[in-house]
Amino acid sequence: MFVSTQSIRISGFRTFCICGLVLIATTSFAQYVEHKGNDVTTPLHLLKPAYVTPYGQTKPADIKVSLDRVFKYLDQTTPAQLVDKTSNEVILDLKKANSNSIFKPGDYRLTSYEWGVTYTGMLEVAAATGDKKYSDYTVKRFNFLADVVNAYQNYLKTNTGAVTPVRSVLDPHALDDAGSIAASMIKAQKTGEIKSNLRPIIDNYLNYIMTKEFRLKDGTLARNRPQPNTLWLDDLYMSLPAVVQMGVLTGDTKYFDEAVKQYQLFADRMFNTEKGLYMHGWVQDMDPHPQFHWARANGWGLMTKIELLDALPANHPGRPIILKMLKAHVKGLAALQDGTGFWHQLLDRNDSYLETSATAIYTYCIARAVNKGWLDAKAYGPMALLAWNAVSTKINANGQVEGTCVGTGMGFDPAFYYYRPINVFAAHSYGPVLLAGAETYRMLQQHPFEINDSAVQMYK
Repeated sequence: MFVSTQSIRISGFRTFCICGLVLIATTSFAQYVEHKGNDVTTPLHLLKPAYVTPYGQTKPADIKVSLDRVFKYLDQTTPAQLVDKTSNEVILDLKKANSNSIFKPGDYRLTSYEWGVTYTGMLEVAAATGDKKYSDYTVKRFNFLADVVNAYQNYLKTNTGAVTPVRSVLDPHALDDAGSIAASMIKAQKTGEIKSNLRPIIDNYLNYIMTKEFRLKDGTLARNRPQPNTLWLDDLYMSLPAVVQMGVLTGDTKYFDEAVKQYQLFADRMFNTEKGLYMHGWVQDMDPHPQFHWARANGWGLMTKIELLDALPANHPGRPIILKMLKAHVKGLAALQDGTGFWHQLLDRNDSYLETSATAIYTYCIARAVNKGWLDAKAYGPMALLAWNAVSTKINANGQVEGTCVGTGMGFDPAFYYYRPINVFAAHSYGPVLLAGAETYRMLQQHPFEINDSAVQMYK
């Protein structure tokens, strides 16, 4: 008998034929056929579903266990030391640092934009849980970085043009170098525990963003890759959190105004109002624009709105605009969440793989918006909780995060996004996982859930 190789659905369960062999979702099917009751003898609506992702079980203590596992891994694999690259000896006296000195190799870079998110994530976990080791992680590394930068500024006075491990700090070449880490530095200063002077570094980063980054004729922050005059959705996060935090730091409203202006310039070109999603890239003079709704880029766009709402003054005229766009974006994302709790690599193509870092970003942003009262807890709390539960399943026993897409440029064909590799060493997931855990922890305290007729329901 011929059996179609196409996926078919029978009695609510999915069967698959691969090379003529029919594979059945045995757990769900067995649970159904082995049950002895019927509609008269058993409350069938209370039968326990065979969820792929934990459902209706999460407690703040469970979240903390997951976060502690991530912390232990990151603390061990991101040493804050300089070493001689030839001898591997630790340089204790930073006055002896030279062009042969490097950061002690670990699993991740201490000055990357991904680690800017991680530093902020550590601060948020400390604030949410009261566990000071998380904020100490960020404070220790920023104090160290400030001292290293100061040492190399002195070294370069007599060794002009020498190679240093802090080139991206002293001489940013892209928004990736500047925005994320600058925002986290400004936030870290609020702890009162930064003993070294970060302000010159922060000022240098902001000077790059405000005066040196390439822009279109109308002032929109842009790049000249992969095509001339290109907007990357990612760049909303690589710039605007730092700009708006500079407004908080200095009280100068020009930073708030610039952040809102930039956001609108991007959104006007890149937000699909019908889908409630952003395209990944926009290229001047490209017609038509292929729209690939890459998940992580949409995450950076969503998190930028959270950053703006967190920092803009209550009376700033840009707040209603950002809040309206937040609601539209979350509505679009909510319609595309997978039943496992994850979102897909290409959001509107559910045959693309499920991706962890974007799911973590959405978890954080939606939970924070619920906690701040920007989104309805009843409508969006359950989906944020499901998303956290999904993310937590990707934290392995070593504290590494699985299922994360590696760094990704911009493409204009589907294969580019479908086949981007995933890797536990992709740094993009760690900050978002910390942020997601911290905000879900808060959400469970502010909006405890109950199981009502088998479903998670959020309450005040």
